[in-house]
Amino acid sequence: QVQLVESGGALVQPGGSLRLSCAASGFTFSRSVMSWYRQAPGKGRELVAVIAKTSDTPNYANSVKDRFTISRDNAKDTVYLQMNSLKPEDTAVYRCRADVLGSAYWGQGTQVTVSS
Repeated sequence: QVQLVESGGALVQPGGSLRLSCAASGFTFSRSVMSWYRQAPGKGRELVAVIAKTSDTPNYANSVKDRFTISRDNAKDTVYLQMNSLKPEDTAVYRCRADVLGSAYWGQGTQVTVSS
């Protein structure tokens, strides 16, 4: 059974940092493309960052480029999202997604709130 469990969301002040984690199980993690999405209240889902199987050339949304870093540890079956210089507009539910062998799987999400 595929499971993706996010953690690390919190309330943080503008300019602060958070690191999100997504622990995977039930599939061959090293063969998956992993990504982070977010959805703010009243808005559509946005692709934040994606990382390939071998961690080569991650891609980012323009809105988070140079502030967020996606990484993966294939030995721990975990993908991370380091978020720095957080802004109120980064407030959203963040979900990880795994694409493996033609199927997509989603985690339940973790809430990130950026507010003073």
